[in-house]
Amino acid sequence: MKILIADKFSETHIDRLKALGCEVTYKPGIKAEELPSIIGPFKVLVVRSKKVTAEALKASDQLAVVLRAGAGVNTIDVKTASARGIFVTNCPGKNSIAVAELVFALLLGIDRRLPDSVAALRAHKWNKKEFSKADGIFGKTLGVVGVGQIGREVIKRAQAFGLTTLAWSRSLTPEKAELLGVERCENVDDIFRRADIVSLHVAMKPETRKLVTAARLAMMKSNAILINTTRGEVVDQAALLEALKGGKLRAGLDVFDPEPAEGTADFADPILDLPNLYGSHHIGASTEQAQSAIAEEAMRIIEAFVHTGVVLNCVNLAKRTPAKWQLVVRHYDRVGVLASVMDRIRRADINIEEVQNIVFDGAAAASCRIQLATEPAAELLNSIKDGNLDIIGLETMKLGD
Repeated sequence: MKILIADKFSETHIDRLKALGCEVTYKPGIKAEELPSIIGPFKVLVVRSKKVTAEALKASDQLAVVLRAGAGVNTIDVKTASARGIFVTNCPGKNSIAVAELVFALLLGIDRRLPDSVAALRAHKWNKKEFSKADGIFGKTLGVVGVGQIGREVIKRAQAFGLTTLAWSRSLTPEKAELLGVERCENVDDIFRRADIVSLHVAMKPETRKLVTAARLAMMKSNAILINTTRGEVVDQAALLEALKGGKLRAGLDVFDPEPAEGTADFADPILDLPNLYGSHHIGASTEQAQSAIAEEAMRIIEAFVHTGVVLNCVNLAKRTPAKWQLVVRHYDRVGVLASVMDRIRRADINIEEVQNIVFDGAAAASCRIQLATEPAAELLNSIKDGNLDIIGLETMKLGD
């Protein structure tokens, strides 16, 4: 199996892939726009932050899996991948602790103005009076927007710092909030109105794009802090720029909109010039611990695919197909039985949406579940069974009944 790794990846894990019998091409420096020209022969593409465009996905008839060695898949054209029958998978939760640690690095760095203090020392200047000005975070109110794995890790650390924690998520129930030790907010606006610090941990989806609007920034308390370590697009950056210019807020950003696609590049954005903006270089997951955990998960996914054809953590399978009816065929486990059944379904002009064939112990018999777009007529069922001694029994049911 040919695998293209198009971003930085553990050499140890590359050796393990080769030992698995895979033919690995390692090109961490390749640019996103170069992928279409080389993707042709590869079955699996592994990326971290590199964009995988529709053009790249359409350039290969061999590509079966795109694996993001990280959380989220917003850099991959999932719609095109789905239309071409390409599995998209990722490694969720493996960088949660690393990102949560960066949240508090940014928060404490902002409160203590650590970057400015270090810059002054490197310029051989001592200014204890200036850098003694800090609020402290103990007893402040932290609002966590999104309580997935990263949000939950942030909540754990917030409690250790003595922060009162509010949380909001579409899936957060009162029972879950009680278990997490947080106060559940009914809506996002409550977080922005009440919190001294807001930390964003929602996945990048159409409904979360520019979740942080000018109106929500205006709701925040004077001198409040916004932390974003998720995706730049979650924040209306133009609105944040204006809010920071007004001097009311402070912000710690690990992500920007837009931000360079490559690992090194010139980056000139007016928001970077503001003294109340503290930032890092989209490095939330970039610890050795996190990268090792992500590489292990990537290995697990590839090993499963090599040995079984199953794609773990797949994000683009249909939650519900157009299937309306299910046909269950109990049959002897012999050559051509299912081929004959499916040929008759085809001739009846009925589309097959899903198939699962389960073989019983001893491999004498099996049960095949065939989900169909429309109801099979009695004539079709009779034609499948009549004279076919390999068919033990048939039954149909309407899905949803």
